[in-house]
Amino acid sequence: MESPEYKYIVTEVADRIGYITLNRPDKRNALNFVVIKELKDAFARMEQSQEVKVIILKGNGKAFCAGADLDYMAKLQAYSYNENLMDSAHLMELFKQIYRLSKVVIAQIEGHALAGGCGLATLADFSFSVPEAKFGYTEVKIGFLPAIVMVFLLRKIGEGKAKELLLTGDLISAHKAHSIGLINDVLPADSIASEVRNFALRLCNENSYTSMEVTKKMIADVQNMTLDEGLQFAARMNAHSRGTDECKTGISNFLNKIPQSW
Repeated sequence: MESPEYKYIVTEVADRIGYITLNRPDKRNALNFVVIKELKDAFARMEQSQEVKVIILKGNGKAFCAGADLDYMAKLQAYSYNENLMDSAHLMELFKQIYRLSKVVIAQIEGHALAGGCGLATLADFSFSVPEAKFGYTEVKIGFLPAIVMVFLLRKIGEGKAKELLLTGDLISAHKAHSIGLINDVLPADSIASEVRNFALRLCNENSYTSMEVTKKMIADVQNMTLDEGLQFAARMNAHSRGTDECKTGISNFLNKIPQSW
């Protein structure tokens, strides 16, 4: 996969893992229009690439991502409502893209994840953090709203815990973030890179890409359905899956004790 030249991010592919690295360490990897545009492009390219099965998102420097670039936000105050709506839709499209991406996204968090940066951690399918990282949605402390991420956070951790984070704007530790289901695990700083890579390799080698893709899509879609709609949808997807070559091969290899490598 050819890697384009980006201004604020770095991309790499190795062993079927695509790496997207935020690279504004002097700005704590803060988000502005260009950063978001580059992230959207990188995720789209990796989703289309046959060389990539799993994606790892991380940040260079001391922070994973400090959220919106406040200098950029100050400039937006001079924009019209329609201009601000277009800019907000730009971030919304990135969050929705990650949530609905056909490939698994893993966040490797080696520094604070705040506001929009905490949103990236929320949107990832799996998030792993070092113990020192702090998490929080600080928007209410500057008169702003955690509006877009709220839609996804409610799905992930429920109303009670989401209210605690969104209405207080308080920062929480990585261990607290793990205890409420915001992230998956807390890993030592000296081993997080290798442990996340090994986790990604395990998904690549042990799991069917198609099965992970369809399962992720179903998780997103089924929550919008009634109980009966969801069950009917699940039954149809179950029946379809049984007829796929991947399912037939996987079951045959299991029954015949043939090692399976995807």
